[in-house]
Amino acid sequence: MRDPYEILGLHPGAGNAEVKAAYRKLAKQLHPDAQNSSAAQHARFQEVTAAYNQLKDEASRRRFEAERRAAAARKREFHAASEPAGPQNDDLFSELFEGIRSAGKRVFRARGDDRSYRLSVTFLDAANGATKRVRLDGGRMVDVAVPPGIESGKQVRLKGQGGEGQGGADAGDALITVEVEPHPLFERRGDDIHLTLPVTLSEAVLGAKVDVPTVSGLVTLAVPAGSNTGTRLRLRGKGLKGPEGAGDQYVTLSLVLPEAADAALKDFAASRAEGLKHNPRKGFSGF
Repeated sequence: MRDPYEILGLHPGAGNAEVKAAYRKLAKQLHPDAQNSSAAQHARFQEVTAAYNQLKDEASRRRFEAERRAAAARKREFHAASEPAGPQNDDLFSELFEGIRSAGKRVFRARGDDRSYRLSVTFLDAANGATKRVRLDGGRMVDVAVPPGIESGKQVRLKGQGGEGQGGADAGDALITVEVEPHPLFERRGDDIHLTLPVTLSEAVLGAKVDVPTVSGLVTLAVPAGSNTGTRLRLRGKGLKGPEGAGDQYVTLSLVLPEAADAALKDFAASRAEGLKHNPRKGFSGF
């Protein structure tokens, strides 16, 4: 390593004020946080900092001068004895400042920054879990494991896939925010799924077994005889996976009459209407 006075642009024996002023000027120009900082500039800043630490006060300078005199004496003894052993090194201060250079590198260790990304998934992929690919900075593609039951707005963390660390520190993480697309049939409420199921008049009156879609596939549902629009049935454990187990699916029945005119249905309704005392609007205002 070069003489610290030379590194700071000072004459040997410069005082405290001169050393501090020279260091501040160089540090401002070379600081790694400055915009467009290069690796060479970073190394130069470390060299300047190490030199300043050797000369920053009277005690530090006295130690430096004593070490320099001791190193010079060792070199003279070495040449006088003509001893071949040991590495040949004309830089008297390399050994003295090795620890300081290493310490300077440690000071500027910094974990890489976290990077944020977004991932759109279907309702069923969010319900059941899936593996999706995401493009990170630089065009790099990585696989993301979407956990089953994830809600829209939740994040998946990819450790070590963010910004690069400095000075050998760990890289940051990639934070993937999941956006769940809506579904035409299913509605999520917590870990439960809600579905409105159309049924025919005969299925509602007589009862029936019908196929019902769930997030994990079709299941058979028993519609009780005499069901009405608004009747709600439960499929236990057919909701979304949560921390305390799977939720349920609730099926609300909706009675749907055929669109085309049905003479037989009209005749049946007319025959049933005569003398029928059932009033579905009982209790309504005005009835």
